[in-house]
Amino acid sequence: MSLLFRQRSSGASQVKISGFRRFVMFFVHNAQQCIASLGELARYPLASMMTMAVLGLSLTLPATLYVVVKNTEKVGGDWDQAAEMTLFLRSGLSQQEIATFTKRLNLSDDIESVRWIPKDEALAEFREGSGFGDALDALPENPLPDVLVVVPAVERRSAQAAQALLLELQKEREVAEARLDLTWLERLQALLNLVRDGFLALAILLCLSVVLIVGNTIRLNINSKRDEIVVMKLVGATNSYIQRPFLYTGVWYGVIGGVIAWFATAVLIWWIQDAVVGISELYDSQFYLEGLSVSEMGILWLLAILFGLFGSYLAVRKHVSSIEPQ
Repeated sequence: MSLLFRQRSSGASQVKISGFRRFVMFFVHNAQQCIASLGELARYPLASMMTMAVLGLSLTLPATLYVVVKNTEKVGGDWDQAAEMTLFLRSGLSQQEIATFTKRLNLSDDIESVRWIPKDEALAEFREGSGFGDALDALPENPLPDVLVVVPAVERRSAQAAQALLLELQKEREVAEARLDLTWLERLQALLNLVRDGFLALAILLCLSVVLIVGNTIRLNINSKRDEIVVMKLVGATNSYIQRPFLYTGVWYGVIGGVIAWFATAVLIWWIQDAVVGISELYDSQFYLEGLSVSEMGILWLLAILFGLFGSYLAVRKHVSSIEPQ
């Protein structure tokens, strides 16, 4: 009984060792094929670098467009600060009533801040800026009303939300008239949507071109090794074994192509940075292009690898399986 138990235990151990060995050898073979595919690329450095450069430069434009969209939305977010509502208060309100109304608005979740401009301060500012000081002195009383400048909360700064908030404020007893230039807000939002959607469509087309470029390159590589593939199939090699080096080749295209895309995107941003600074200075602004962050660069690199792998997969799945010994 003990002998039978030992035999069974020995057999189970051999099965475990055999399974572990197959598991290890699987990764060893994959590592060998991965390194061999890199060596194959090194045998034809010019052709390989041209393909990688095409892949990297094809990804450069989507990456640059993403940077432009990101900075455009950043500018749009800054411009949203100008989405201020001007509330002209009724005449005859006391200072206490205005202060109470201002405090009540500040407590609202829909409003970020409220700034009170007393009518005397507004008249003094108008007198200084208009140049009609003598004419204003002839007026019997201050014709300007007290004004509240209301900045909506972030979630109420879109054109539709701002319009709804404006209608609510107009119903307040203390408000004689409320104004908000919705036209420029709607135009700004439409422009941002156009930029984002247009650049997204271009990015998708360019990424599709990357997949097609890699797929066509791998297809040509497979056709050039047709006789070698036939011999490998004659000696018993499976399709998956034959396909792996070509898949790793696509991965290497993506790895190096992603690095090229990093460098080219950084160069483009540096190239147009001076022009952007010059334009911002004309508007008395200090705006600098914000490039790709570390995480965004990692995503770009991962996308390049995935596109390279996907393009090579499409090619090997169709062409390797179609090659059969005659």
